[in-house]
Amino acid sequence: MHRVLEILVIALLAACADGGSPPSAGDQTRVRFPAGGVVDVIEVHGVNRLPLRKVELIAPDGQVTPASYLNVNPSPGVTTSQGLPNGPYAGNALGVGNIAAGGPLPALTGGAPQQRTAFLAMVSSATIPLPDPVEYRRAWQSYRVRLSFGDPPGDVETKELDAPEPLPGA
Repeated sequence: MHRVLEILVIALLAACADGGSPPSAGDQTRVRFPAGGVVDVIEVHGVNRLPLRKVELIAPDGQVTPASYLNVNPSPGVTTSQGLPNGPYAGNALGVGNIAAGGPLPALTGGAPQQRTAFLAMVSSATIPLPDPVEYRRAWQSYRVRLSFGDPPGDVETKELDAPEPLPGA
């Protein structure tokens, strides 16, 4: 289920569904409140060549709230399987039938029985709990989200994004 979610995040980020201009190739980040989700939590989803190592919400007074959850998938992908068209269970819900001993696999399947496609970038997700939801709703335009990518002594990138607008009625 997590892999399907990661692939959907990749597709959404690549399509730039929010109508904004697309970020540079291979470096895409979305910061938002989840619709229909937890009201007082900011979600961060990103695709970058470097792993996301730190996510923080910066208040106007300089108070820093770190992410309570951070996950990095170094090489997400999807594996597809090809059914055996001449198997004894082809076409029913029981699955693929037994392969006869000594039968050449390409002749049975018409090609590769399984294929793995990998996305060669880091896919990250994080959640930041709001320290003071009332204050955030009052002054959300002054808040920033700071992201730190990479591990020293190698490449390290830090960027700050605008904090997301609270959902209406929340």
